[in-house]
Amino acid sequence: MPSRSGSTGTVVSRLETVAPDPEPRYKPIMTTNGDFGQDLSAHWDGVYRNKAIEDVSWFEEVPAQSLSMIKDCGLALDDAVVDVGGGASRLVDYLLREGYRDLTVTDIARSALAAARARLGDAGQKVQWMPGDITRIDLAGRYRLWHDRAVFHFLTEADARDRYLATLRMALLPGGHLVIATFGLAGPERCSGLPVQRYDAQGLASVLGPGFSLTATVVRSHVTPQGREQTFTYCRFRRLAR
Repeated sequence: MPSRSGSTGTVVSRLETVAPDPEPRYKPIMTTNGDFGQDLSAHWDGVYRNKAIEDVSWFEEVPAQSLSMIKDCGLALDDAVVDVGGGASRLVDYLLREGYRDLTVTDIARSALAAARARLGDAGQKVQWMPGDITRIDLAGRYRLWHDRAVFHFLTEADARDRYLATLRMALLPGGHLVIATFGLAGPERCSGLPVQRYDAQGLASVLGPGFSLTATVVRSHVTPQGREQTFTYCRFRRLAR
């Protein structure tokens, strides 16, 4: 079984079809419109009740690619950063260690946020934890970095994507950075019992529109704790002036 580092550490130059993870042990709560809401909150809380944090398919011991792209943003340590769908991810741990002082983590699953806060102990008091659906909550327009490795590829309907993008445009300052990762074109078609939308860099740029400039992209192969490979597209965008 491979290491739980969460990445092979190599850039994928040739995309190959990979099989999705098997259906989860719990019964997923399905929706028909790709929307986030109360049912999906229960669904994701169920994921974290039925699996250890280290056993979910997206687990990374070290979120190396995200950290690399964030470093390249050249942020000040007091710049506001939001990790959208951060849940129980260890990204916030590393950002705290690096000295970032204005961190927000959002997730639709309260249980995931509670797990991350408990893991951090006293350091968790330095983080703003925000439970809720990112397509429906308000974020103040003060962020220099928006990071998302978890949410956008689950928005399979245009109206949900539009609400997400409206929140993004409201929250991210002009000149700010968007670091986003989604399942790549050869990635799984479903995750945790839900359908996903797969992207390459050009597809993400098209959805984001002319208000964002693509500054970096890489395709990575993520190895799940079960030993399966999943292709991810990572992109870094710059928010242009309004």
